[in-house]
Amino acid sequence: MDKPHMNSLQTYQLAAGHRGKALFTGVDLSYEGGALIALVGVNGSGKSTLLRCLAGLHPPLSGAVKVNDRMVHALDARERARTVSVVMPGRISALLDVRGAVALGRQPWTGYFGRLGVNDQQAVNDALQLTGITHLADRSLASLSDGEHQLMTIARAIAQDTPIVLLDEPTAFLDVVNRIVVVRRLALLARELGRIILFSTHDLQVAVDHADGLLLLQGGNALAGAPNDVLGSEAMRNAFSLEGLQFDPVARCFR
Repeated sequence: MDKPHMNSLQTYQLAAGHRGKALFTGVDLSYEGGALIALVGVNGSGKSTLLRCLAGLHPPLSGAVKVNDRMVHALDARERARTVSVVMPGRISALLDVRGAVALGRQPWTGYFGRLGVNDQQAVNDALQLTGITHLADRSLASLSDGEHQLMTIARAIAQDTPIVLLDEPTAFLDVVNRIVVVRRLALLARELGRIILFSTHDLQVAVDHADGLLLLQGGNALAGAPNDVLGSEAMRNAFSLEGLQFDPVARCFR
């Protein structure tokens, strides 16, 4: 699988929400390939909506999303699937083995009948190897642990061979060890493949330890920057402030 060159993701004064009511406005982002970005914020701040908007699955109220200088919302479904891959929460219940499930990521590139060519088979093998699950290739999906299943969904997204990979809560319901394993693997994939990988999470510790940048949604606004800069910001303190509870940016925990 070739490493893409100079991948980019930009948003311009992006606003999105539901039924005409904006969850966030004026979001200007600019990322280049090789970056792992953690999206954080309290429930209801718009994290899932932003991810779906970046993927072209949710129409913006205003503004634009560009991937490699192409307007995402102007692409047809096939071209979007060749540009952005998305991993949403939940398990796949199909009667497939791991290799077959990962191969589903090749659908945007295969012909009408979905037959895998030599290049498609190689992309699947590469994705299995890069995510460290080649040994699981012949296992049924039903037999996988939650951590193994999550790595399978990431492998499927990698096999899709897109410049941008978006993941909604990929570490939810995983134990501490598997949370670290998954995020470390995402960081490695971003850097090795030159992809832009953006994932939402409530686990600030894991995000700060392994992500190249943080993107905070708070009060309808977005703050993007280096993890320590975002952690020490007033926006972070406001986002997670509760009565009797404050986020300590130095200790990286709530007190």
